[in-house]
Amino acid sequence: MKNKDLVQQWLNEEKLAKRFTGWDFSHLNNRWYNERLPWNYSEIVKQHLKSTDQLLDTGTGDAELLLSFGHPYDHTAVTETWQPNIDLLKKKLAPLGVQLYASRQENYMPNVSNNFDVITNSHDGLNFASIVHCLKTDGLFITEQVGATNNYSLSSFLSDKYVPAYPQNTLVEVVSKFVEHGFQIMQSDVAYPKIRFYDVGALVYYATIISWEFPSFSVLKREPQLKQLQNIIDQTGFIESNEDRFLLVVKKQ
Repeated sequence: MKNKDLVQQWLNEEKLAKRFTGWDFSHLNNRWYNERLPWNYSEIVKQHLKSTDQLLDTGTGDAELLLSFGHPYDHTAVTETWQPNIDLLKKKLAPLGVQLYASRQENYMPNVSNNFDVITNSHDGLNFASIVHCLKTDGLFITEQVGATNNYSLSSFLSDKYVPAYPQNTLVEVVSKFVEHGFQIMQSDVAYPKIRFYDVGALVYYATIISWEFPSFSVLKREPQLKQLQNIIDQTGFIESNEDRFLLVVKKQ
C-alpha cells in the first residue's frame, strides 16, 4: 500500500476512535492480541459476593463487566464520570433498578456512609478516603488496576518526553495506602501481559482513545514514528508492548 493510502487509513481510524462510546473494543477484533492475566477478576468478585450484599461498582463504563457478576439489580449501584457512558447507563441500567451515581468529577464516589458490603473497581481511579467512608466494617474492596508502566515502550515512542500519567499507581504504593487506612490485605498479585497490534491502524485507534497514555497523539504529528512501526510490522507481523496490571482484595477493619 502506498504511503499516502496508509496515512489516509490511519486518519480514518483516528476519526472513528473519536466517536468511541462505552468500553467496546470489538472494532479491533483479530487486529490485536491481549495475553491472558493469571487471574480472572470477574470470577474473584463472584467468589466474594453474596446475593444479599449491597454492591457499588465504581467507574462502571458500559456496565458489561458489572452485569457479568449477576448481582441482584436492587442491591447494585454504580458510579460513572464520562458523559457518553452516563447517557448510555441511564438507558441501560436505570430501567433495571440499578442506582446510578453520575458526576463529571474524577474518581467520584457517593457521599454515603457505611452503606456497601462490597465495592468493585476495574481500571478506575482510587479515592481512598471515600472507599473508607462508603464501606461497611468488614466490607471488601476488590480492584484490578492499570499500573504506572502500562504500555510504556509504545507510549514513550509516540510521545516526546513521555511521563506516565499515574506514576504512583503501583502495587507497592497502593498496598501501602490501604494499610495506612487500616485495611487488611486479603489477596494481591501483579502481571505484565503482552499486547500486540497487527496493523498500525489498530494502534492509532487505541492510542486515540487511551489519550492519557498517549498524550497529544495524532496521526499527522506522529506520522514518521507510525511509518517506522509499519516497517516493523512488515518485517515481524506485529508491534508488541507490555501492559501492567495488579489485583487487590482488601477488607475494612
